[in-house]
Amino acid sequence: MNATAQNAKQHIRDGNKQYAEKKYEEANASYKKALEKDNKSTKADFNLGDALYKQKKYAEAIEQFQKFADKTTDKQAKANAYHNIGNANLESQKYKESIDAYKKSLRENPSDNDTRYNLSYAQKKLKQQQEQEKKDDEKKKDDEKKDDKDKKDDKDKKDDKEKDKDKKDDENKDKDKKDDKDKGDKDKKDEEKDKKNEPGDEKDKGDEKKEPKPNQLSKKDAQRMLDALNNQEKKVQAKLKKKKIKGQKVNIEKDW
Repeated sequence: MNATAQNAKQHIRDGNKQYAEKKYEEANASYKKALEKDNKSTKADFNLGDALYKQKKYAEAIEQFQKFADKTTDKQAKANAYHNIGNANLESQKYKESIDAYKKSLRENPSDNDTRYNLSYAQKKLKQQQEQEKKDDEKKKDDEKKDDKDKKDDKDKKDDKEKDKDKKDDENKDKDKKDDKDKGDKDKKDEEKDKKNEPGDEKDKGDEKKEPKPNQLSKKDAQRMLDALNNQEKKVQAKLKKKKIKGQKVNIEKDW
């Protein structure tokens, strides 16, 4: 047991020397060796926490200091451990956790002005953080509102374009219907006009007087007129012949 304890102390001394020379990784290894020899060594626990802190391994350092605080019964040593836990959280910008750690440290050692100062500083940083978070939230909400407005405006513009397109389509449809109607009316008028010009099938219209068509006689009428003309010609020839006979005188000379 004594040899083991001596080996642990030697590793702690080696670690302290390396720590002083800022060889924090080597010091880290030495303190771990010391704990392997003596896992109850509070000095190795505390110094290992310090070495991890110097390497900016804040989460591991916090865990190590907490182990030390749980082991030790020395109020000052416990206060120092919580003070260092507060510092590690402060570096990690975990201000609420750092405030809790400083308060625990002050409960163990109320007269520690350094811890009190760090507590005040952490509280100030927490307030700034909360204000910034509030601003960020407001900005986020404003951005979301702006995005929603932009989306709504874009949708309204799109809807307006679609409405204009639908209106234009309706106007074109109405125009096409009108053109078709006008064309249909024109075709109907042309058809009626063509019907008027067709021969033979028209019915008598109202009181319109029908004029006889010239030079269109029936065969019977034509024969009658021809016979009349022939009779008249015969009469004229007979008169002329009679007149010629009556009026002509012939002198007959006698030979004897």
